[in-house]
Amino acid sequence: MTLKNKQYRLAARPVGLPKDSDWEFVTTDAPVAGDGQVLVKVHFASLDPAMRGWMNDAKSYIAPVGLGEVMRAGTVGEVVTSNNPAFAAGDFVTGMHGIQQYGVSDGKELVKVDPKLAPLESYLGGLGMPGLTALFGLTDVGAVKEGDTVLVSGAAGAVGSMVGQIAKIKGARAVGIAGGADKCRYVVDELGFDACLDYKSDSFLSDMKEPLKTGVDVYFDNVGGDILDQALARLNRHARVVICGAISQYNNTTAVQGPSNYLNLLVQHARMEGFVVFDYIKQYGSGVQELATWYSQGKLQFKEHVDTGIENFPSTFLKLFTGGNFGKLVLKVSED
Repeated sequence: MTLKNKQYRLAARPVGLPKDSDWEFVTTDAPVAGDGQVLVKVHFASLDPAMRGWMNDAKSYIAPVGLGEVMRAGTVGEVVTSNNPAFAAGDFVTGMHGIQQYGVSDGKELVKVDPKLAPLESYLGGLGMPGLTALFGLTDVGAVKEGDTVLVSGAAGAVGSMVGQIAKIKGARAVGIAGGADKCRYVVDELGFDACLDYKSDSFLSDMKEPLKTGVDVYFDNVGGDILDQALARLNRHARVVICGAISQYNNTTAVQGPSNYLNLLVQHARMEGFVVFDYIKQYGSGVQELATWYSQGKLQFKEHVDTGIENFPSTFLKLFTGGNFGKLVLKVSED
């Protein structure tokens, strides 16, 4: 029996928030593994803000998704058939198979994972790209050290939640920014941040004074816009600003808002540097091992927000931009 493969393809370049007509939902025959390839059944797909940038026909760190192509996304799934000696049927692997139920790979980008160590969806979150992004961004780009005050936006999200926890492991103070009282309580009470600021609160600016009274040594930015500006105004001498993302700007229909407080970088002899996790691909193995060790020691925890059904991809994806997800947003693709 021929396997059927449901998939979402990019039908048009979105203007602002993606709408239903920007997608094409297709059912086709599943691909067949050729020589040296493996066929993977996708169990979960990772939904990330970066995907919005990949939909634009613009120069970036990675080529845009082509019109008519399956929407790019990180995935975790199970090897169904293998013509590659490095993998066997039944292995669980992470890869980039996109928003579809089956994908083929030559195995070069696949990483085996252990579902006995953590749930499969965790390999798209704390033990996957978001965890690695937080680890390399904070420790390498941010050069965090003991005693630093680390401020991170998007603190209840997949990357931000890990940044604060790793900061604490490294002996730094962790102050988060998140949207809503519930998310701030989670960040402090469950993740162990020293403080969390609710950017939706009318008192947001005054609330920043006490937890940041000694200034900011590392700012890990996931949102851009006004919050980036507020962080720049509070930098200490030789501070490091890590530019990971700018989710507040991804769906703009006008020019991207740049920081107006950038001159404080000069005044404070600080630096601002952007990065993407793909810069560290050769270190993925050691990074996952370090994260897994902390996880096994109870020093890290993470939350996945799992929605079910590939048919629900368009509406689920929009939760990234409306604050509708709590934790790492994951789509359960496979039909059990």
